[in-house]
Amino acid sequence: MANSTDKKSSSRVIMVTGGQRSGKSVFAENLALSLSERPVYIATARIFDEEMRRRVEIHRERRRNRWRDVEAPLYPAATELAYGEVVLIDCLTLWATNWFFESGEDSGAALREIKRQIDTLRTRPATFIIVTNEVGLGGVSPNAMQRKFADLQGTLNQYLATLADEVYLVISGIPVKIKPQS
Repeated sequence: MANSTDKKSSSRVIMVTGGQRSGKSVFAENLALSLSERPVYIATARIFDEEMRRRVEIHRERRRNRWRDVEAPLYPAATELAYGEVVLIDCLTLWATNWFFESGEDSGAALREIKRQIDTLRTRPATFIIVTNEVGLGGVSPNAMQRKFADLQGTLNQYLATLADEVYLVISGIPVKIKPQS
Protein backbone atom coordinates (compact mmCIF):
# COMPACT_ATOMS: atom_id res chain seq x y z
CA MET A 1 0.00 0.00 0.00
CA ALA A 2 1.38 3.41 -1.00
CA ASN A 3 1.71 6.22 1.49
CA SER A 4 3.04 9.80 1.43
CA THR A 5 6.62 8.65 2.05
CA ASP A 6 6.40 6.39 -1.02
CA LYS A 7 5.46 9.42 -3.11
CA LYS A 8 8.27 11.49 -1.67
CA SER A 9 10.83 8.76 -2.28
CA SER A 10 10.35 9.08 -6.05
CA SER A 11 11.59 12.66 -6.00
CA ARG A 12 14.34 14.74 -4.48
CA VAL A 13 13.80 18.39 -3.56
CA ILE A 14 16.63 20.87 -3.10
CA MET A 15 15.77 24.39 -1.95
CA VAL A 16 18.14 27.29 -2.68
CA THR A 17 17.33 30.49 -0.84
CA GLY A 18 18.90 33.87 -0.14
CA GLY A 19 18.55 37.56 -0.77
CA GLN A 20 18.26 39.38 -4.08
CA ARG A 21 21.48 39.15 -6.13
CA SER A 22 23.04 36.76 -3.60
CA GLY A 23 24.14 34.27 -6.27
CA LYS A 24 21.28 31.81 -5.77
CA SER A 25 20.57 31.21 -9.45
CA VAL A 26 24.20 30.69 -10.45
CA PHE A 27 24.67 28.22 -7.58
CA ALA A 28 21.44 26.38 -8.50
CA GLU A 29 22.36 26.26 -12.20
CA ASN A 30 25.81 24.83 -11.42
CA LEU A 31 24.27 22.29 -9.07
CA ALA A 32 21.78 21.20 -11.76
CA LEU A 33 24.56 20.88 -14.34
CA SER A 34 26.58 18.75 -11.91
CA LEU A 35 23.62 16.35 -11.76
CA SER A 36 22.61 16.32 -15.44
CA GLU A 37 24.09 17.04 -18.86
CA ARG A 38 20.83 18.67 -20.00
CA PRO A 39 18.63 19.75 -17.10
CA VAL A 40 15.19 21.31 -17.42
CA TYR A 41 14.90 25.01 -16.57
CA ILE A 42 11.40 26.12 -15.61
CA ALA A 43 11.22 29.91 -15.73
CA THR A 44 8.40 31.49 -13.73
CA ALA A 45 9.14 35.13 -14.61
CA ARG A 46 6.70 37.34 -16.40
CA ILE A 47 8.32 40.20 -18.28
CA PHE A 48 6.62 43.53 -17.60
CA ASP A 49 9.38 46.04 -18.37
CA GLU A 50 12.78 46.49 -20.02
CA GLU A 51 14.76 46.00 -16.80
CA MET A 52 13.09 42.61 -16.22
CA ARG A 53 13.70 41.69 -19.86
CA ARG A 54 17.44 42.33 -19.33
CA ARG A 55 17.48 40.14 -16.19
CA VAL A 56 15.84 37.29 -18.10
CA GLU A 57 18.30 37.68 -21.00
CA ILE A 58 21.27 37.44 -18.61
CA HIS A 59 19.87 34.14 -17.29
CA ARG A 60 19.22 32.85 -20.83
CA GLU A 61 22.70 33.76 -22.03
CA ARG A 62 24.26 31.99 -19.07
CA ARG A 63 22.31 28.80 -19.83
CA ARG A 64 22.80 28.84 -23.61
CA ASN A 65 21.81 25.53 -25.27
CA ARG A 66 22.68 23.29 -22.34
CA TRP A 67 19.15 23.35 -20.94
CA ARG A 68 15.62 22.47 -21.97
CA ASP A 69 13.81 25.73 -21.23
CA VAL A 70 10.15 25.85 -20.22
CA GLU A 71 8.23 29.02 -19.42
CA ALA A 72 5.60 28.32 -16.78
CA PRO A 73 4.65 31.43 -14.79
CA LEU A 74 1.61 29.77 -13.16
CA TYR A 75 1.74 26.00 -13.66
CA PRO A 76 5.27 24.57 -13.37
CA ALA A 77 3.77 21.25 -12.20
CA ALA A 78 2.16 20.81 -15.64
CA THR A 79 5.57 20.45 -17.30
CA GLU A 80 6.10 17.05 -18.92
CA LEU A 81 9.15 15.35 -17.49
CA ALA A 82 11.03 12.17 -18.21
CA TYR A 83 11.94 9.76 -15.43
CA GLY A 84 14.93 10.97 -13.41
CA GLU A 85 15.23 14.45 -14.94
CA VAL A 86 16.87 17.28 -13.05
CA VAL A 87 14.57 20.30 -12.95
CA LEU A 88 15.46 23.82 -11.84
CA ILE A 89 12.51 26.07 -10.99
CA ASP A 90 13.61 29.70 -10.92
CA CYS A 91 11.95 30.99 -8.92
CA LEU A 92 9.33 30.38 -6.25
CA THR A 93 9.17 34.10 -5.46
CA LEU A 94 8.14 35.06 -8.99
CA TRP A 95 5.77 32.08 -9.11
CA ALA A 96 4.20 33.31 -5.84
CA THR A 97 4.02 36.86 -7.23
CA ASN A 98 2.17 35.60 -10.29
CA TRP A 99 -0.38 33.69 -8.19
CA PHE A 100 -0.71 36.55 -5.69
CA PHE A 101 -1.91 38.86 -8.46
CA GLU A 102 -3.74 36.12 -10.39
CA SER A 103 -5.82 35.47 -7.26
CA GLY A 104 -6.61 39.16 -6.74
CA GLU A 105 -4.07 39.49 -3.90
CA ASP A 106 -5.74 36.62 -2.03
CA SER A 107 -2.65 35.18 -0.37
CA GLY A 108 -4.63 32.20 0.98
CA ALA A 109 -5.73 31.17 -2.51
CA ALA A 110 -2.20 31.68 -3.87
CA LEU A 111 -0.74 29.63 -1.03
CA ARG A 112 -3.16 26.75 -1.58
CA GLU A 113 -2.49 26.62 -5.34
CA ILE A 114 1.29 26.71 -5.06
CA LYS A 115 1.33 24.12 -2.25
CA ARG A 116 -0.90 21.89 -4.40
CA GLN A 117 1.55 22.17 -7.29
CA ILE A 118 4.60 21.57 -5.07
CA ASP A 119 2.87 18.44 -3.74
CA THR A 120 2.20 17.34 -7.34
CA LEU A 121 5.84 17.90 -8.29
CA ARG A 122 6.95 15.74 -5.37
CA THR A 123 5.07 12.76 -6.84
CA ARG A 124 7.22 12.93 -9.99
CA PRO A 125 10.39 10.81 -10.26
CA ALA A 126 12.78 13.74 -10.69
CA THR A 127 15.21 15.99 -8.82
CA PHE A 128 13.77 19.46 -8.25
CA ILE A 129 16.00 22.40 -7.42
CA ILE A 130 13.79 25.30 -6.39
CA VAL A 131 15.20 28.81 -6.04
CA THR A 132 13.47 31.27 -3.73
CA ASN A 133 14.08 34.61 -2.02
CA GLU A 134 14.17 35.54 1.63
CA VAL A 135 12.08 38.66 1.12
CA GLY A 136 11.57 39.18 4.85
CA LEU A 137 15.28 39.71 5.54
CA GLY A 138 14.98 43.32 4.43
CA GLY A 139 12.70 44.43 7.25
CA VAL A 140 8.98 45.10 7.52
CA SER A 141 7.54 47.19 4.70
CA PRO A 142 5.28 50.16 5.45
CA ASN A 143 3.15 49.01 2.47
CA ALA A 144 0.29 46.65 3.41
CA MET A 145 0.35 44.76 0.11
CA GLN A 146 4.09 44.17 0.40
CA ARG A 147 3.68 42.88 3.97
CA LYS A 148 0.93 40.53 2.80
CA PHE A 149 3.16 39.19 0.03
CA ALA A 150 6.18 38.85 2.35
CA ASP A 151 4.00 36.77 4.69
CA LEU A 152 2.92 34.57 1.76
CA GLN A 153 6.52 34.12 0.63
CA GLY A 154 7.72 33.33 4.15
CA THR A 155 5.00 30.71 4.60
CA LEU A 156 5.83 29.12 1.24
CA ASN A 157 9.54 29.06 2.08
CA GLN A 158 8.82 27.35 5.40
CA TYR A 159 6.61 24.79 3.66
CA LEU A 160 9.23 24.06 1.01
CA ALA A 161 12.05 23.85 3.57
CA THR A 162 10.07 21.29 5.57
CA LEU A 163 9.64 19.09 2.47
CA ALA A 164 13.11 19.60 1.03
CA ASP A 165 15.81 16.96 1.29
CA GLU A 166 18.47 19.69 1.19
CA VAL A 167 18.37 23.44 1.78
CA TYR A 168 21.11 25.91 0.86
CA LEU A 169 21.29 29.54 1.93
CA VAL A 170 23.40 31.62 -0.46
CA ILE A 171 25.02 34.71 1.03
CA SER A 172 27.26 36.97 -1.09
CA GLY A 173 27.77 34.13 -3.57
CA ILE A 174 28.69 31.61 -0.87
CA PRO A 175 26.34 28.62 -0.46
CA VAL A 176 25.84 27.37 3.09
CA LYS A 177 24.11 24.00 3.47
CA ILE A 178 21.57 24.30 6.26
CA LYS A 179 19.61 21.07 5.77
CA PRO A 180 20.58 18.42 6.46
CA GLN A 181 23.27 19.84 8.63
CA SER A 182 26.75 18.54 7.90
